[in-house]
Amino acid sequence: MLNDVKVIICGKEYKLRTAESPNYVFSLARTLEGKINEHVNSTSGTSPYTAAIMVALSLLDDLNKSNQHAENIRNQTKEYVDEAGKNRIERDAALKEIEVLKSKIVQLENMVKLKQLKDSI
Repeated sequence: MLNDVKVIICGKEYKLRTAESPNYVFSLARTLEGKINEHVNSTSGTSPYTAAIMVALSLLDDLNKSNQHAENIRNQTKEYVDEAGKNRIERDAALKEIEVLKSKIVQLENMVKLKQLKDSI
């Protein structure tokens, strides 16, 4: 369901149609306006339009860095999962080998007992 939301940013009204909740959109608008005002107040002679562009560039930079960080985490997780799969295969092979060796030990112990029995006869 789409919500019609009106927000005011730097004195200008914007009508939005969004799937997000109105409170969420209002919160975004307040945050954006705060960042724009912060930029306007910190740099003399900066218009709200220029400040909005600078804020947008800063937010895009943050977004790109966050996306790259998330991609790095996904790649690292994939490597861990692949390594865990290889380790599981190696473990399963080792467990099978242990079972084979246990069986051989039992066979050898039986052969020793049989030889001892033959020697005692």
